[in-house]
Amino acid sequence: MDFSGKHILITGGSRGIGKAIAKAFAKHGACVAISYNTNLQAAHETIDSLLGGPHLVIQADVSQPDSVKQLIDTVISKFGKLDIVVNNAGIINDLRIDKVDYATWQRSWKEILEINLIGPANISYCAIQHMMKKNGGKIVNISSRGAFRGEPDCPAYGASKAGLNAMSQSLAQKLAKHNIFIGVVAPGFVETDMTSETLSGPNGDEIRNQSPIGRVARPEEVAQAVLFLAAEGSEYMTGAIIDVNGASYLRS
Repeated sequence: MDFSGKHILITGGSRGIGKAIAKAFAKHGACVAISYNTNLQAAHETIDSLLGGPHLVIQADVSQPDSVKQLIDTVISKFGKLDIVVNNAGIINDLRIDKVDYATWQRSWKEILEINLIGPANISYCAIQHMMKKNGGKIVNISSRGAFRGEPDCPAYGASKAGLNAMSQSLAQKLAKHNIFIGVVAPGFVETDMTSETLSGPNGDEIRNQSPIGRVARPEEVAQAVLFLAAEGSEYMTGAIIDVNGASYLRS
């Protein structure tokens, strides 16, 4: 778990899981760049909390191809290289097919796929062009247990994460010959500031009890899995999907 001399990009790195991943990499010696979309204050608070450095904060909208290219170009320009990318930025919207109108259905599918799937695809493309030139790199994509169990109230989210899994495994097969390795971490429910209201509400106990451990994941537990896939020695796990859901959903 020594990332000294490694340069990392984490999208959506200002809060929650992304923040925990950034802190974990920095603790183990990496130089970290985090992207954020709108919350500049949170991004700077995260960067200020990181050990070591130098670290970067960069504004980017991952749903916009030009913004993605500028993000990768900026990281490489500032750091000189890019060793590891963590595609963490994502959204989830309640989208009940028996409740929403057709216009909302269309709009939500487009928004979620652009951020959760096309965004990581474009980030991966731009980063991989650089990684192929320097003959190596790693990408870790943050998926969800919803890709496997289904999300009846959030079908676009579940579909976007299933697509992210498939893309990751396709790229793992394609890029191994270039010494580029792709991994996926699929969390269940995670305790963050964005989920605190839900967890403290009437459904909180039911959510916690989905796991036999009796709680939801901590962001640091997701970060641990990301660092494992990004570390040297995990190359033969390329294409693997690591579940971090406390046995709340099991697959074989």
